[in-house]
Amino acid sequence: MQMHNEIADNAIIEQVLKGDRNAFGTLVQRYQSFVFTIALRYVKGREDAEELAQDIFVKAYRSLADFKGTSKFSTWLYTITTTTSISFLRKKKLEVHSLDNEKVFAVADNFDGGMNANVIEQKSRQNMVNAAIRLLSLDDAQVITLFYKGEQTLEEIAQVMGKEPNAVKVQLHRARTRLKEKMQQHFAAEVRDL
Repeated sequence: MQMHNEIADNAIIEQVLKGDRNAFGTLVQRYQSFVFTIALRYVKGREDAEELAQDIFVKAYRSLADFKGTSKFSTWLYTITTTTSISFLRKKKLEVHSLDNEKVFAVADNFDGGMNANVIEQKSRQNMVNAAIRLLSLDDAQVITLFYKGEQTLEEIAQVMGKEPNAVKVQLHRARTRLKEKMQQHFAAEVRDL
């Protein structure tokens, strides 16, 4: 995920608040993978995660005037994503789940055959990593997602998770170790090829 210029995010938000509804599409495009990945941690299927992501962006759009700019837009969006996901679970009475091995491999293999080899390899690698992240505990997945996909600092993650930055640093280190173990356990052949 490329680094996003926070000034650009804030400038886009300013445009939306001045009435340019189309500008919000840029934020959706920029953060849809981030939101979808988090939503997928809470629900069982891609359809539910897609529905949830749509709800999250609708809520974000409606609440945009409440964004004060004191944190990154992605931190604010992450909070909306987690609270909306939890509400969605309560409403649907779904349980947070962990995927069994067959589903993990199905997700890792699920990519469009019409792409060129490099794009397929990159997408397959992303699917494999996302599948391994879904095998982690919710806390481990949260810290990995915020740090790598959300590009949050340890201090920002600490704020979101209600922990001290040093505790987040330790948790991130342990989560990376567990992620590596999951990758080796479930995707040994693919990891060797990376």
